[in-house]
Amino acid sequence: MKTPLSTLLGTVAAGAALIALTACGGEAGANNTDASTGETVSIQHAQGITDNVPVNPETVFTFDLGVLDTLEAIGVEADGVPEATYPGSLAKYSEEKYTKIGSMKEPDFEAISAGAPDLIVVSGRTAGSYEELSKIAPTIDLSVDAADPLDSFRDQAEALGRIFDAEESVAGQLEAIDAQIAGVKAKSADAGNALILMTSGGEVTAYGAGSRFGLVHDVLGVPTAADVKSEGSHGEAVSFEFVKETNPDLMFVIDRDAAVGTTAGGASDAVLDNELVDSTNAAKNDKIVSLDATSWYLVGYGLNNLPQMIGAVAGAL
Repeated sequence: MKTPLSTLLGTVAAGAALIALTACGGEAGANNTDASTGETVSIQHAQGITDNVPVNPETVFTFDLGVLDTLEAIGVEADGVPEATYPGSLAKYSEEKYTKIGSMKEPDFEAISAGAPDLIVVSGRTAGSYEELSKIAPTIDLSVDAADPLDSFRDQAEALGRIFDAEESVAGQLEAIDAQIAGVKAKSADAGNALILMTSGGEVTAYGAGSRFGLVHDVLGVPTAADVKSEGSHGEAVSFEFVKETNPDLMFVIDRDAAVGTTAGGASDAVLDNELVDSTNAAKNDKIVSLDATSWYLVGYGLNNLPQMIGAVAGAL
């Protein structure tokens, strides 16, 4: 059975408005106990509905690596995970002892059913399978909303804190993240504007405010270098002429090929090695920053990973 660490990292109450604790057949506000008691917690999640899930579930499957990262941060080990390229901090989940439940987009329903999970967590890539997975076990959708990423992530983390009896640990870690963000925002406005680029198969896409990588602009306050369309998860296809004309002071680059294991890394350097990119302020001032591809593209918002993402931006300012 997996039990969260009891280390108390703060005293801030994790009173999320959308998450209410209920004893199975009892009153709201009851204390969390072991899953064997049959106690549940009521979670309103990204599907727009509320589901009751067991407190301290014994067998946990998650498709979301950000959720997996948060579970690690509160001392909970998942049992089932997708086939994926894992960062060093989550590398153990590549091992065979962890049930592989499909890809990050396509669930393996047979493997999931055979694993008899007590809780399944889905997110953006697998949200469409919510109804089918709910027939196997209690399932919640903990997608982070790109339009309101920080508050959405906070709700997600607090939900996991309630499920695994780790509210105070989650609250303390969120408090530390808020302080880190405040420190970066204090200097971001004067650091120049930024353009976020992702390379994949030799192609280049750009991301702006309100996008999956909007942390840079929406949360940390770095000014945008261009009005980039934020619809969809793959960004706006752009040319090298666009990059030159935009002329960003900072350029944050994500190598998707490295994230998905197509290459060992460095493909983005080759793609962006040309006179048009070299003419930008970012290139002239050595402000082209390669972000950790797995961290940004696959993991994203997690209690351990988010501080690293924030730190990467802070280091470039």
